[in-house]
Amino acid sequence: MKTIIEFEFNEHLKTSQATLEYIAEPLENAANLCIDCLQNSGKILIFGNGGSAADAQHIAAEMVGRYKVERRGLPAIALTTDTSALTSIGNDYGYDQIFNRQVEALANAGDVVIGISTGGSSTNVTNALKLANKLNCKTIGLSGRGGGVMNDICDVNLVVPAEDTPRIQEMHIVIGHTICHLIDLAFKD
Repeated sequence: MKTIIEFEFNEHLKTSQATLEYIAEPLENAANLCIDCLQNSGKILIFGNGGSAADAQHIAAEMVGRYKVERRGLPAIALTTDTSALTSIGNDYGYDQIFNRQVEALANAGDVVIGISTGGSSTNVTNALKLANKLNCKTIGLSGRGGGVMNDICDVNLVVPAEDTPRIQEMHIVIGHTICHLIDLAFKD
């Protein structure tokens, strides 16, 4: 058991160090897109599937509330929380449209749309990001495994240099927290 525990923590540390070296500059760019959007009365829409859906909700909550520093609430919406919308859109239009329809309804030019996909190619996530581009939103991807389709469709794709889903998801929450911290500092009271 101790061997497994040590392995898990060591893999996390290795992935964390590799991610820092790989995405420091694009992470700064992503944070600046979010800050610029919010300073110009825009909003942030965030979504993903499974664990990435939970990450979307977590990150949006940190933006609406606060991460560490007192500041006003900021407009961020996780598109994974309205089960009535998700199930009706999925039923009527298909699962590949569950985020697309919400982006169509809620996004305005200048908003930031963040898609989270460990492999970077989840169809429902990439469909919504493509639409966001057509609507003149800024798009940010949180991905791994080389970035997938998101490399070609996001203004900034934050690619975790890993193949293992749990490690990618761990880094996505660190990335989200880092963006939230930078937003806090930009809007602190």
